[in-house]
Amino acid sequence: MRRLNEAQLPILADELRQFLIHEISERGGHFGANLGVVELTIALHYVFRTPIDSIIWDVGHQAYAHKILTGRRQAFAGNRVLGGISGFPSQSESVFDSFGMGHASTLISAAIGMA
Repeated sequence: MRRLNEAQLPILADELRQFLIHEISERGGHFGANLGVVELTIALHYVFRTPIDSIIWDVGHQAYAHKILTGRRQAFAGNRVLGGISGFPSQSESVFDSFGMGHASTLISAAIGMA
């Protein structure tokens, strides 16, 4: 993704959003939180040196685009399926998931603890 030029990023955002809509409509999941952060997720991964620079999500429901951009697109069909990938960031799943969180807003306390 970092090899793309800035003019290509909106195209990536559209493709990612369409992928999310299709996948979530097939198996369920959280539309709003994920569709609302597509461009933000792309920008964070484009600007920062992930996974060296950590991204901490406020709630895990915002992390679907992050999971896809960090190499889990093929595995995403197993999202929210027994034995599949986690619906939330999971340190045991990827080095790009620097903190595991679920429903609660844990961003501030996690960032302070990591700092």
